[in-house]
Amino acid sequence: MKQKITAIHSFKKKALQWASSHAVACYFDSNQYSDPYSSFDMLIAAGSKAEIIASAGNAFNELQIFLDKHQSWALGFFTYDLKNELEDLSSSNFDGLQFPDLFFFIPQHLILLKGEEIKISSDTPERIYNEILETDVVNLPVGFNGTIEQRISHDSYIETIEKIKQHTHQGDIYELNFCQEFFAEETDINPVAAFEKLNNISPTPFANFFKCYNRYIISATPERFLSKRGDKLISQPIKGTAKRSADAEVDNQAKMNLRSNVKEQAENVMIVDLVRNDLTKSAKPGTVRVEELFGIYSFEQVHQMISTVVCEANPDLKLTDLIKNTFPMGSMTGAPKISAMQLIETYEHTKRGVFSGAVGYFSPAGDFDFNVIIRTLLYNADTQYLSFQAGSAITAESDAEKEYEECLLKAAAIRNVLK
Repeated sequence: MKQKITAIHSFKKKALQWASSHAVACYFDSNQYSDPYSSFDMLIAAGSKAEIIASAGNAFNELQIFLDKHQSWALGFFTYDLKNELEDLSSSNFDGLQFPDLFFFIPQHLILLKGEEIKISSDTPERIYNEILETDVVNLPVGFNGTIEQRISHDSYIETIEKIKQHTHQGDIYELNFCQEFFAEETDINPVAAFEKLNNISPTPFANFFKCYNRYIISATPERFLSKRGDKLISQPIKGTAKRSADAEVDNQAKMNLRSNVKEQAENVMIVDLVRNDLTKSAKPGTVRVEELFGIYSFEQVHQMISTVVCEANPDLKLTDLIKNTFPMGSMTGAPKISAMQLIETYEHTKRGVFSGAVGYFSPAGDFDFNVIIRTLLYNADTQYLSFQAGSAITAESDAEKEYEECLLKAAAIRNVLK
């Protein structure tokens, strides 16, 4: 069923609230950002015909069997800890959220919005359309009633950064993405209200709300992990951040300073080289190239340095092979990748889980698009545990205090949601 609509904002709000009444649902919103690789402005999937929950060990193979069986839209997430299936690694840090390592579902109802046209795929599309239109929009408060704590103290963070820098001097790593957790226990929130507020405060091109029974992903991520369009693979790592200003002149200067910052460029190009190396495992020989280097993109709170690396996919590889060959994303590990992941496990205090994993979809045509889970609030309603993490790239030249401030800047939007 196809239908033209004009009250797009109202329809999105109704559709999100309608979808959230299902046990399993997801909502993706591009927030009108110009993106040549996006195939829709909004996607909603609600209800589950079939699903797969898998743990690190044989998860990617199990997912491929699931995709081959259903040949349909499949939506879900990969957690960072699937690294343990791909390399000789482990995860033993504290996990307050308890998400499965991998979860995907085949939706009962799928809604795509492009421009002013919606397309509904369902056994009862007319009924679904009318249900959405008849949904009463309820503007509830976020309702956060807890206290945000930090898993790592300021002084401990500074000490840890100095230890990581020693590893760069010793040649163990060139760069490491070190993250810290902000959390609250025994707390309640309204997940839909939290997403709506976050998406209003910090609209991004890969915003998403994901409900997996009583676990929630509430995300304002600006980063694409990996996309497949026909035979083309696209990865867009982010490395390089500058705070925005309400003063137009100051804001523009911050943008120009980021563009010319040698340290930020060095961090970015390290990850670009890592992504190029990862993509060679999935590419037709000789097709990996950098489509854009050091692109500067502006979001509500920050300017970001984003590069785009592309290749032609090897047609002999399965969809999950393409994901495995680049997972987890280099922007969230560091380089060399395996050494960085080993040190992440040593120095971080929290299991990453969904954070720095990926959420997205496989389409029936064999395309896919996955983001990087950063700038994201995670919530387990069963245990009433709430968590968000933030990190930065640590190199030999890093200033520990500035890296700490960068983490606080990246966490600012979520803190505002919870006020």
